[in-house]
Parts: sequence; structure tokens; C-alpha cells
Amino acid sequence: MKDEIEQMVAAAKAGRADGFQRLMSAYGARLYGFFFRATGSHHDAEDLLGDLSLRLVRMIKTYDDRGRFEPWLFRIASNLVRDRIRRRQVRSIVGPITDAEGQSIEDELPGKNLPVEAGLLAAEESGRLKTALEKLDDGTREMILLRHFADMSFKEIAELFECPIGTALAKVHRGLKTLRRMLEEPQDNAASHEGGPI
Repeated sequence: MKDEIEQMVAAAKAGRADGFQRLMSAYGARLYGFFFRATGSHHDAEDLLGDLSLRLVRMIKTYDDRGRFEPWLFRIASNLVRDRIRRRQVRSIVGPITDAEGQSIEDELPGKNLPVEAGLLAAEESGRLKTALEKLDDGTREMILLRHFADMSFKEIAELFECPIGTALAKVHRGLKTLRRMLEEPQDNAASHEGGPI
């Protein structure tokens, strides 16, 4: 696969349309998933994927062929997401999150498995998850998204953030522990942390 990617990159750098098309076919689904989880909007995800395609055409010649195309590509994707979030000041992240051991945080929520009003409970807890994710610092939230929604390895994340792999592991692990702690708090306590009940 690595050789195939290098061939696609070489074709794209030579200005061949098929190189760009093959790269977008290879990474399009993961990029779309990352954009959707980061924005919570199919429309924004489609826009960002289009923006990334244009950015790729403009920037491919700056890629230095060190065999690290994926981190380079996702760095561009991350920058596009940050720009979109800054402009809109909206951070809506949807979807299940698992910790380093593969356990779903949502599955551990109180009342998650009760059969009565299960749909309402799921919607309520998903909202709590979004709120908790919004409270994480940008770097930690982004690492969690890349790990769990863009299927990036910790090595790739470390390369993307230009940090040791142990730092990436620790940030994701601490971030997931913080999420679990926030989700386990009674809602009244969570409300009091944000200025008290209305």
C-alpha cells in the first residue's frame, strides 16, 4: 500500500489528474469521517473535503516525499477544521468514543442499557458526550478524533503533532479519562460547574 501511495503522490506531483483522483479515492472516506465528526455536519464535511481537494492540488508540490504523506495530508485536514471552527465558534462532535482499552464510554453511562425510553436516553447521553468533548483542549480533542474517527495510529498522530509517541498516548489516555469523569458526574453537578442550575 505504501508503494501505491508513493506512486499516486508522484503522479499528482507530476500534475496528472489520475494521481489526485486515486489519492482522494484512497483517503476520501477517512477524511470525510474525520470532517463529519469534527463539525457534526454532513454539509460542512462535504465542503471541507472539497476544500481539501483544492488545497491538495495547490500544495502537493511542497510535499517532500519522505514517506509520510498521511500525516502531511491530515495536518492539512486538521488546519481546515480549525479554521472552520474558529470562524463559526461551533464545536459539535458526534459519535461513540472508546478508551485505550477499546471500551465504549457511552456504554458505561448510567441507564444506557435500560429498555424503557432507550432512544431518549441515548439522545440525552450523546448530547452530554458532545458537551464533554467541547470542554477538552483543542489538541487533545483533535488527537482523539484522529485516533478514533480517522483510524490514525499513535505513531502517525505523533508525527502530525511533532511530539514523541508517548506524549500522544498520554494525551489521548488523559483526555479519555477526563471524558469518562465528566460523563459520570451527576447532571446537577455538571450544571453547577457551569454556573449553577437555571
